[in-house]
Amino acid sequence: MEVKTSLLDNMIGVGDMVLLEPLNEDSFLDNLKKRFDHNEIYTYIGSVVISINPYRSLPIYTPEKVEEYRNRNFYELSPHIYALADEAYRSLRDQDKDQCILITGESGAGKTEASKLVMSYVAAVCGKGQEVNKVKEQLLQSNPVLEAFGNAKTVRNDNSSRFGKYMDIEFDFKGDPLGGVISNYLLEKSRVVKQPRGERNFHIFYQLLSGASDDTLKKLKLDRDFSKYNYLSLDSAAVSGLDDAANFRTVRNAMQIVGFMENEMQSVLELVAAVLKLGNIEFKPELRCNGIDESRVKDKNDLKEMCELLGIEQSVLERAFSYRTVEAKMEKVSTTLNVAQAYYARDALAKNLYSRLFSWLITRINETIRAQAKTRHKVMGVLDIYGFEIFEDNSFEQFIINYCNEKLQQIFIELTLREEQEEYVREGIEWTNIEYFNNAIICDLIENNQNGILAMLDEECLRPGTVTDETFLDKLNTICAEHQHFESRLSKNSKFLTDHSLPHNCFRIQHYAGKVLYKAEGFVDKNNDLLYRDLSQAMYKANHSLMKQLFPEGNPAKVNLKRPPTAGFQFRASVGTLMSNLQTKNPNYIRCVKPNDKKASHIFTEALVCHQVRYLGLMENVRVRRAGYAFRQAYEPCLERYKMLCKKTWPHWRGPAREGVEVLLTDLQVPTEEFSYGRSKIFIRNPRTLFFLEEKRKQCLEDLATLIQKIYRGWKCRRQFLLLKKSQIVVAAWYRRYAQQKKYQNIKKATTVVQSYARGWQARKLLRKLKHEKKCEEAVTTISAYWHGTQVRREYRKFFRANAGKKIYNFTIQRIMQKYFLDLKHNMPPMSPIDKSWPPRPYLFLEGVHTELKRIFHLWRCKKYRSQFTEEKRAVYEEKLKASELFKDKKALYPSSVSQPFKGDYLEINKNPKYQKLNNVVDEKVLLADVVNKINRANGKGSARILLLTKRSLILADQKTGHVKASVPLADLASVSASTQADGFFALQLKEGSTSAAKGDFLLSSDHLIEIITKLHRVSASFSEKEPIGLDISDEFLVQFKHDKVCIKFIQGSPKNGNNASCKRKNNRLLEVSVPVSP
Repeated sequence: MEVKTSLLDNMIGVGDMVLLEPLNEDSFLDNLKKRFDHNEIYTYIGSVVISINPYRSLPIYTPEKVEEYRNRNFYELSPHIYALADEAYRSLRDQDKDQCILITGESGAGKTEASKLVMSYVAAVCGKGQEVNKVKEQLLQSNPVLEAFGNAKTVRNDNSSRFGKYMDIEFDFKGDPLGGVISNYLLEKSRVVKQPRGERNFHIFYQLLSGASDDTLKKLKLDRDFSKYNYLSLDSAAVSGLDDAANFRTVRNAMQIVGFMENEMQSVLELVAAVLKLGNIEFKPELRCNGIDESRVKDKNDLKEMCELLGIEQSVLERAFSYRTVEAKMEKVSTTLNVAQAYYARDALAKNLYSRLFSWLITRINETIRAQAKTRHKVMGVLDIYGFEIFEDNSFEQFIINYCNEKLQQIFIELTLREEQEEYVREGIEWTNIEYFNNAIICDLIENNQNGILAMLDEECLRPGTVTDETFLDKLNTICAEHQHFESRLSKNSKFLTDHSLPHNCFRIQHYAGKVLYKAEGFVDKNNDLLYRDLSQAMYKANHSLMKQLFPEGNPAKVNLKRPPTAGFQFRASVGTLMSNLQTKNPNYIRCVKPNDKKASHIFTEALVCHQVRYLGLMENVRVRRAGYAFRQAYEPCLERYKMLCKKTWPHWRGPAREGVEVLLTDLQVPTEEFSYGRSKIFIRNPRTLFFLEEKRKQCLEDLATLIQKIYRGWKCRRQFLLLKKSQIVVAAWYRRYAQQKKYQNIKKATTVVQSYARGWQARKLLRKLKHEKKCEEAVTTISAYWHGTQVRREYRKFFRANAGKKIYNFTIQRIMQKYFLDLKHNMPPMSPIDKSWPPRPYLFLEGVHTELKRIFHLWRCKKYRSQFTEEKRAVYEEKLKASELFKDKKALYPSSVSQPFKGDYLEINKNPKYQKLNNVVDEKVLLADVVNKINRANGKGSARILLLTKRSLILADQKTGHVKASVPLADLASVSASTQADGFFALQLKEGSTSAAKGDFLLSSDHLIEIITKLHRVSASFSEKEPIGLDISDEFLVQFKHDKVCIKFIQGSPKNGNNASCKRKNNRLLEVSVPVSP
């Protein structure tokens, strides 16, 4: 039978903050910390889930956990995000109520992960089927795509969502997903052109450069080096725990699953590459004849590549960066842009290009995942939006984000109170009004159409004349000076107050979460979000498949002189639409909390958590929940849990559950003012009453456990006694049988011993008699044999003495030779031809035979060894033999080369794609490929060259580019010179008058000198009609450099670069090579 556990069982701290006693900020934080330390990261406030980011993987999201929370009551198990997701899904499926799940918290608190967990749970518990699974997979795979293009690494979070996302998941009447619609809010597009210190640009830029194939990067005209792009920050380009290359493959796969075609994915990557190229465009001032500065592009290479990616004429875009056209009715005025304005135009284009691409991606995903059926659908909305932000420098983005959070807090309070009121009315409990802070006054300060900050910002952006951030701040000081939630330096001074924490160019707003200081700098520009019409029209002219969709205002046929809506106006409208959408759905809340700023596990910073608790309004949420009744529970589970506290209800109650609860509470004498009876639930006012019931239940369970133990122990002892009694009878019977059997065996054994002794005595007596008879017979035989022997020796003694010496000698020699050959057989030396060991000679007279056998064995051993050679190995040994003839006892470097195999192709030139171009130039088979240093006569320094040896020529090529620097036919090679010391220098001396001798001889250095000269000597001997090239080994030789002859002199010394030989120019006629002294 399945055992169900309650929220109150085995509780660490308090699982529901509504039951916390006493309720204050310190106890609230202590309870969170206690649960966090025991890996309990979820806590309830009624139906609200508090989620603390553990910054590590926990084993609480397994398929078994999904099944555990499936179709369970919300309070039936310990707090978990799955409980909220299951409650929302079952309400949508069974009660036909549209749901929304609001996930809030600051950056790094785990909002994105929470939304993924909700979606994965819903996907796991809803129906199955090929079409349903396809829809679920598309909904889940939209996340990696949006994260790649909309998330970035910040100082607070390695995967921070830099946009707000709201997804409506649509279900049919059975609860199976049909599709979804995604809405995005305020992408932080300023991050495209500039990132704060310690943060990165959007993930897709790094994923593309790290994970794309070389062929893809070549098509996109990109390089893997992040430092080559001005829009990418370098101080935090690599993030531990993030594999950009693997994530790029994941994004490509997700885009295919969502429904992107291959050409669409290529078009998206081209636009991403264009943004990177756009950031590398730089400008320089150019003075015109009228004295006005005009901007010009410095290096047009990046501009050219960007134009090629977008299919736009270079001159059109270059002019758009230098001029701006202003149209007013029938007039057009063209003005030049200075360098600062050109950079502003470039960054504005980059931001607009990326943000419009992001919006297009969401539209394209919606086309795939939107439900096709036109019937009414059930909807579950998931809102993952930025939390309240308070930074050291707060600008327009933080102002807009905090405004959105004010609206979410407002709707949270309203919907929570409404939900409480509806439950009280549904249960027939009297509703009392609850006092709470209404932040509508703050929302009105920001969004009021007449005097709101956004309205004044729009008015300031649209009015003619000089508009700056200072004029905007002056207007705020004029209109909002008396507002109780607005502060500025000027408004404080007007009230004769001095606040030095308020700079002159800032203003402060008292939000529900605390005071936030905003810098007015940049408000006007960011709200305008202007993109010059010349750039829009230039983009529209591009041949790229997406540009006309992204820049429709650039169509010359549809020129609109009306100013586009500001960023603040657009965001306020989208937030209004979102709030209206949320009002129509049943809300479910997940409040995400970040435990520390270090992104580390097991660290709980109380000050940081306290700050989040305050601005999330969690304490106020608890007070709202506890203002009426702190705890409510259906009658059936309540009676089931506490029925053992009353004899009338224990063990079974036969009547209605409500009557059983009434009898139970009456018997326990609980004051009537502490509870109320609803239609289907019991409402308990004070947590102390609940804890009183729990304490009584715990005590009763202990008593019941003692009773159960007593009965069980008595039953166990009786059972043990009966078993012992039965066992004793069995043991006694077996023992008696064993005793009689043992007695019989002892008697039988004694009889056998007596018999054996008697038989032994008789046998020994007979044996003594037989032994005596045998000895007598043997004695007679021995005496007879000795007598006959004496007679025979006397008869043949005269014949034996004549031939005895010769026979003994021959027998001795035969035995010695036999022993010699047997010893030689067992002590044969190894089969290695270089082994010179041989067994020692045992006798002096065997000296000749011993030497001849050694010679014959060695010849036979060499023949056997040679028969094992392959053609390749034979060629290697021939080369080694040739090297021995050329260098043995002549060059000090030779002994160290004997053990090193001649590899030949050290560069793997046929396999390495880096040398593909060089490989195509050489028609013949390459016998040797190595990197050598070509010595410069001017300074004695070496430059790396690739040396290739074929059957007919010797080729020198540049190591980096692969270009052929020199090709010398072997017929033009006269000789090779090298020193006697342990260096790698050698000179290739060309024949006078040959075509190759125009630039002079070559002085080279290599670590494989022995192999190079040996192969060169063998090739020239095999394929030349004349004699092989000569080899001159001397510590001083002449080399022809163009028209001059230079002496190369080798000396022993201590070169600067360690154990390597170094070359130094002494004068125009002498190069001195310093070779380290051999140890």
